Amino acid sequence: MISIALYKPDIPQNTASVLRLCACFGLKMHIIEPCGFNLNDSRFKRVIMDYINQSSIIRYENFDELLIKNKKSRIILMSTKATKSLFKFKFKNSDIILLGRESKGVPEYIHRDIKNRLKIPISPKTRSLNVAIAASISTAEALRQIRKF
Repeated sequence: MISIALYKPDIPQNTASVLRLCACFGLKMHIIEPCGFNLNDSRFKRVIMDYINQSSIIRYENFDELLIKNKKSRIILMSTKATKSLFKFKFKNSDIILLGRESKGVPEYIHRDIKNRLKIPISPKTRSLNVAIAASISTAEALRQIRKF
């Protein structure tokens, strides 16, 4: 099943929103450490509410560990720097949708190493979507394609 990975998340409310998204659709969430806050943070708990008990979080010390432990999955990087539209990509059941850190995205080496880099087409007058919104849009499209909607 599709899953979502967050690279070193630093805003608790966004991470909680993505985890809640995962809980609602039965998806796993991968967190690549270090996480910029404690999961006991009150801002995180306020958004996640009781969905924490319906969620599955897998934590990794670094990006390489995510790759090693998920060799059969494709990593799909959502990035404002990508050239290919999310809507022109064919998702598979085992894909992991990777979203970068709110403050810095992902390092350049990850951009270079990941074959599948996608963007969500937005107005050229704007810079980017919120991470939780980008996760929602990309997950909805992936689930639609694999016929989960």
